[in-house]
Amino acid sequence: MARMSAPDAPSAAPRILSGMQPTSDSLHLGNYLGALVNWVRLQDEFDAFYFVADLHALTVPTDPAVLRQRTRVTAAQFLAGGVDPKRSAVFCQSHVTEHAELGWVMNCLTAEGEARRMTQFKDKVAKGGNANVGLLTYPMLMAADILMYDAAYVPVGEDQRQHLEITRDLAERFNARFGDGGLVVPEPYIVKGAAKIQDLQDPAAKMSKTGSSPKGLIDLMQDPAKIAKNIRSAVTDTDAEVRYDVEHKPGVSNLLVIHSVLSGSSIEELEASFAGRGYGDLKKEVADVVVEALTPFQARMRELLDDPAELDRILASGAESARAVARTTMERVRERVGLLPAGR
Repeated sequence: MARMSAPDAPSAAPRILSGMQPTSDSLHLGNYLGALVNWVRLQDEFDAFYFVADLHALTVPTDPAVLRQRTRVTAAQFLAGGVDPKRSAVFCQSHVTEHAELGWVMNCLTAEGEARRMTQFKDKVAKGGNANVGLLTYPMLMAADILMYDAAYVPVGEDQRQHLEITRDLAERFNARFGDGGLVVPEPYIVKGAAKIQDLQDPAAKMSKTGSSPKGLIDLMQDPAKIAKNIRSAVTDTDAEVRYDVEHKPGVSNLLVIHSVLSGSSIEELEASFAGRGYGDLKKEVADVVVEALTPFQARMRELLDDPAELDRILASGAESARAVARTTMERVRERVGLLPAGR
């Protein structure tokens, strides 16, 4: 495999940051169409930083060997999906230790009651889950992830704006206490037209690594025959008309969205092409489109995973670029909060 150079020097473009947790053996089609394809586009507009959130993954008990493998797989899927390490910093969260350091500072700015009111922690406690202290302070580390890179924007869907609010609150709190300009207060970047891919078996719910059943999910490394089988068994309705109607025909609408995003055909064009045809034809065509789109992705994945040393080198190079920014931020933070400068 050809060796890749480090990302180019940061440009005047505003900075953007996003990440994903390595909490399953593969990303799924919802991750790909809802996030990864947009990350690729954003590289043209922004100085992009994309990371595997392996520290966040520690809030759930995982075998160490499994976590290492999942981390490599997640990073490889970023690259196979089109993220270019020559233009974007691709790295592991744990390789930039400043994340944990700034996370501690954010913890010290957060009241206990405020942390306990965070939705993720409350939901986990209510369900009797693994509600450890790491999960309690998860939003503070997430805020540190973002604030570390002076990111002007964070890409979020319309339904995710609230996830950014704690980060903005903490940045404003830090600046009020220690002086304006200490931390950049990021803005949400609403990705227009971002696809929301629903569970194939429960089209009222989003496709999810943790919430979907195996039949409701399409993972990106799935065997083509299994992909086709899951799509053929997708829940639709008793009305045979193929049309986009999220309220009354969520399953059919979900299949049309998947087809549209991958094929480039508009929903209206697809509705016209399936006029007088049934759901069997729709499912077969969607399966063909998905398999065709994932075939080169899977080939690139195998290439990357067959050369773990090169994949690790790409991650090390991305971490070096990220660390250069993180050091500058932490020097500023340490000075503001009153910590002595580290010896050289």
